[in-house]
Amino acid sequence: MKQRSLGNTGIQVSEVGFGAWQLGNEKDWGKMTENEAISLVHTAMDSGCNFFDTAPNYGDGKSEELLGKAFKGKRDQVVISSKCGHHPNDEQNFEPSKLILSVEESLRRLNTDYLDSLLLHNPPFSTLDGNSHQFEVLRKLKEQGKIRAFGASVDTGKEMFELLNQTQSQIIEVMFNLFHQEPAAAIKSAQSQGVGVIAKVPLDSGWLTGKYDANSTFNGIRSRWSVEEIERRGELVEKVRRILKTDDISMVHGALQFILSYSEVSTVIPGARDIQQFNQNRSASRGRLSKELIKELKGLWEEEIKDNKLTW
Repeated sequence: MKQRSLGNTGIQVSEVGFGAWQLGNEKDWGKMTENEAISLVHTAMDSGCNFFDTAPNYGDGKSEELLGKAFKGKRDQVVISSKCGHHPNDEQNFEPSKLILSVEESLRRLNTDYLDSLLLHNPPFSTLDGNSHQFEVLRKLKEQGKIRAFGASVDTGKEMFELLNQTQSQIIEVMFNLFHQEPAAAIKSAQSQGVGVIAKVPLDSGWLTGKYDANSTFNGIRSRWSVEEIERRGELVEKVRRILKTDDISMVHGALQFILSYSEVSTVIPGARDIQQFNQNRSASRGRLSKELIKELKGLWEEEIKDNKLTW
């Protein structure tokens, strides 16, 4: 698998990473045994995937635990990015003492003495200040050797620009996909400052796999969409499908390759519940979309979504 630089950190990452929210998360992803989870991680590693994104609240801490077991004896082969601020009991707390404790617990679950990347997990906008207590904690953790690089996971270009202008963030994770192109300008700015960019929610919570339509129903976290939102997304999915059909490209392949057409993106982190889904994801590292297709997909957002944004 192709690799890219994670900004100016000196870390090289696979351009298709592994979003590990699903590991141990039976509520939103369905049951997966421990052996299945570890086997899936090992398959990803054997395929050249070295970037793994997790967090303390993914599967109530189980995601980190499963990764820790999968990485036993292989720590030098992987780049681990975790977060702090959202805790295993679903509490959101960004108090410095809580963040420090969270990192110690993540290190224990992951069975490692350092994280390659630590991100504030969707922190309040008011904390996106280089002088905030939260960023002071991140700097101290780096000085102590417990993390190699730090930043934040956010949802918008506005938050990205605040991080770029006000903090010493080395890495920013941001929601970016065909239906959420708003951060594009900030992503380009990040590269000019040597900041690595991780693209999260690349398949729009499953919509850009093509498996949902205007008649789909949902449970768990995906039940957040209204009937009107589902119908609108269903219509947009069909428009994307028609654009990609020109070059006989699958939805997953096209959606991920669109993100990777931005050289400023270091890695994209789709989730996978099984090896088949992972193989679909990693195929995006082969080939590139044509300039014509990229232009059409950008045009869809400009014309249909930019001034009437979709809710997450």
